[in-house]
Amino acid sequence: MPPKRLRSPSETAIRKCMRLQSTESCLIVTDHKRQPIGESLYEVANERTDDASIVRYPPGDQHGEEPPEAVAAAMRNADVVLAPTTKSLTHTRARSEATEAGARVATLPGITEEVFVTGLDANYGDIKEHCRDIYKQVTGAEHVRVQTDLGTDIVFRPGDREWRQDTGIVHDAGAMSNLPAGEVFVSPETANGTFVVDGTMMPHGLLEEGHTLEFEVEDGSVTEISDDGVREEIEAAAEEVGQDAYNLAELGIGTNVGVTELVGSVLLDEKAAGTVHIAIGDDHAIGGDTDAPIHLDGVIRDPRVTVDGERIDLPSGV
Repeated sequence: MPPKRLRSPSETAIRKCMRLQSTESCLIVTDHKRQPIGESLYEVANERTDDASIVRYPPGDQHGEEPPEAVAAAMRNADVVLAPTTKSLTHTRARSEATEAGARVATLPGITEEVFVTGLDANYGDIKEHCRDIYKQVTGAEHVRVQTDLGTDIVFRPGDREWRQDTGIVHDAGAMSNLPAGEVFVSPETANGTFVVDGTMMPHGLLEEGHTLEFEVEDGSVTEISDDGVREEIEAAAEEVGQDAYNLAELGIGTNVGVTELVGSVLLDEKAAGTVHIAIGDDHAIGGDTDAPIHLDGVIRDPRVTVDGERIDLPSGV
């Protein structure tokens, strides 16, 4: 039996975020490290539909690694998929093919019980409104500049790439969201400048006060990395895909006002209102054209964001 405290967030995910119907099939994809969360979601789903199932496979070695083909096939054939896994399935072909087949998918990469309870205890109607507000301010932008007092100064050019909203409301066929949710994001065509991460980034988790990670970006690729741990992860991916591992993959703006402090979980912290996050690596699943076995997000506190020269209003957050 899964812990009772997982019941309420599971109901939020199944009933509100996914709005699972009695006529639909639901697949829970998990691994042994996230099994209690998976079992709790399955328990609630099984009360909503007679066509609920759960599949477990060993955790992958890195985020974005493809699951076994049997798991991918099951995802393609489900109406609703929730994936509480140790390593992210968000940026995988399996997830892309599932949504292309019409599945509604929620990924919960690296989710912990604490983050599950905290992050799903949110008003997703409010989060949706904050997403809409930011989306209106950024959509159609020629360039977006992010600056901080710690040295971030980077300009993104979205080009023809589409801004997307991660609202946590996954009611339409082919839709996808992280849970917990709350961001507006784009995979830019190119970017140039410097960004300094002072929040959360793997493999470190939550950075200690005064500890920062600095990155130089030229023509949409990361050219310099100040941190050995991050560099080693990207170099390992580059052994497989070469320069694509250094791709500047994403600019995201957090909209979840329910996140009042960073806790060291990228999944939750990148959604925090009042932050931005910048990712390196894969972007094929979010509107880009780079297919890489890595997607590393770095969370940045207290940013100033200007769109075509006009500073935009960010929701109050951490």
